[in-house]
Amino acid sequence: MVAQSGGVLRTPDDRFANLPDFGFEPRYIDRLPGFEGLRLHYVDEGPRQASHLFLCLHGQPTWSFLYRRMIPLFLATGARVVAPDLYGFGRSDKPVDEAWYTFSRHRESLLAFIDTLGLQRITLVCQDWGGLLGLTIPLQFPDRFDRLIVMNTALATGKGTLGPGFVAWRDWVNRSPDLDVGVLMRRSCPHLTEAEAKGYDAPFPDIRYKAGARRFPNLVCDRPDADGAALSREALRWWADRWHGRTFMAIGMQDPVIPPEAMVKLSTVIRGCPPPLQLPQAGHFVQEWGDVVATAALDAFDRPLAALSPSNPDLS
Repeated sequence: MVAQSGGVLRTPDDRFANLPDFGFEPRYIDRLPGFEGLRLHYVDEGPRQASHLFLCLHGQPTWSFLYRRMIPLFLATGARVVAPDLYGFGRSDKPVDEAWYTFSRHRESLLAFIDTLGLQRITLVCQDWGGLLGLTIPLQFPDRFDRLIVMNTALATGKGTLGPGFVAWRDWVNRSPDLDVGVLMRRSCPHLTEAEAKGYDAPFPDIRYKAGARRFPNLVCDRPDADGAALSREALRWWADRWHGRTFMAIGMQDPVIPPEAMVKLSTVIRGCPPPLQLPQAGHFVQEWGDVVATAALDAFDRPLAALSPSNPDLS
């Protein structure tokens, strides 16, 4: 499904030279069913037959670079780590037409990616749009997922109202078509170096490359009949009633977009979710504190599994 209107852009490789702490070999696939001709980039490290596979899904406006603090810790356990860049982000191709970007299209690309690579024994690691999309995927592949590491994200069911912090963020993006991603990331994560901030700018040489980054906030389901809303409601019920795996949740307590109370509510929905790890200094992009999160998650997964009891959440 090559984008026709406006064409497709591909970020030059030299934009990704000398990325700090991200020396992973780039891998590409341009034969995803339904997306033939569009090149998708992904990180794929560790043994192919590892007993655990960490599937790391990023959100907006980031890319797999966001996971550079977590990937080495996952690899140190002997696991395999796979981290794709969504179309429109990172090293993946970038359709220019904003209308190309939809909830369903991105979900279908992730389903095709997982199926094409034959991924199994998956620990889903997700935040932001990585969760909005990723938390719906086990509905399709329930036997492929064993564990969940979930950070500031949501299931956008289209019921209720969107929080004021998210609405303010969406309005700001709509007023800022050439959003400066590096500046945004340093504002949210003050400990980032200049080189790390440039790593977040790397995918976007100019405004033409930012269609996906602009479009995503407007795709969050804000009404019951929005694209993805019914699926997200089904996923909410699935996590409450049918999930039998291990879960670890970390909350960036300084997040103005998805506030801590929203994450606490999500933790009561996910069956068997233990009390979340609260990170007082972290904001929305929790992976920038990812060494702490990964260490705590791996430690939790090593402990004996407590008996899972069905959740009784208010799913209204």
